[in-house]
Amino acid sequence: MTPQEQSQKSRALCELAPVIPVIVIKDAASAADLARALVTGGTPVLEITLRTEAALDAIRAMSKVEGGHVGAGTVLTPDDAKRAQDAGATFAVSPGLTDRLIDACSEIGLPLLPGCATASEIMRALDAGYDMLKFFPAESVGGAPALKSLSGPLPRAKFCPTGGVSPQNAQSYLSLPNVICVGGSWIVTDADVSAGNWDAIEGRSRAAAALRQN
Repeated sequence: MTPQEQSQKSRALCELAPVIPVIVIKDAASAADLARALVTGGTPVLEITLRTEAALDAIRAMSKVEGGHVGAGTVLTPDDAKRAQDAGATFAVSPGLTDRLIDACSEIGLPLLPGCATASEIMRALDAGYDMLKFFPAESVGGAPALKSLSGPLPRAKFCPTGGVSPQNAQSYLSLPNVICVGGSWIVTDADVSAGNWDAIEGRSRAAAALRQN
């Protein structure tokens, strides 16, 4: 799968909802229930970060939930990409972009949403064939004003900003012409997951799904 084809598939996923929940799973036992709450709420594309030992088991459980599209975040190496795909991930998200990761995702046919923070990084990704990108860490590198400035000289690049995105500032990103969706961690809280408070999570999911896109 070429980088161009990967970006086409990534963009199609990003267009399904204005917000992609970014989730850190500590216990995979409730992962399927969590996925059902999010899908029911209208945020069907889920990014499970590979930062815990439970992440791959969570991807296995969540990938079986009807209507969901489960991907792996914090994919840093070819091994990360392969293990995530074997667990059922249908896309990968990385904070950056390396030649090894490009080659690996192309070889195994796993759509990659690579991270960029500067004009040079965006240009490199475009040269490699990726035009659907993660803007990370969004708030730390200038937020919506920075992305707006980048849209002029780099109109082909489209983004999912992640990092510091919240209900308070999400709309400032979604109103930009080069933003397809945003990634956010506010929908899923550790407290609600521990308590099995799926109604609260579903409610925040519905509110996120109702945000206006450009």
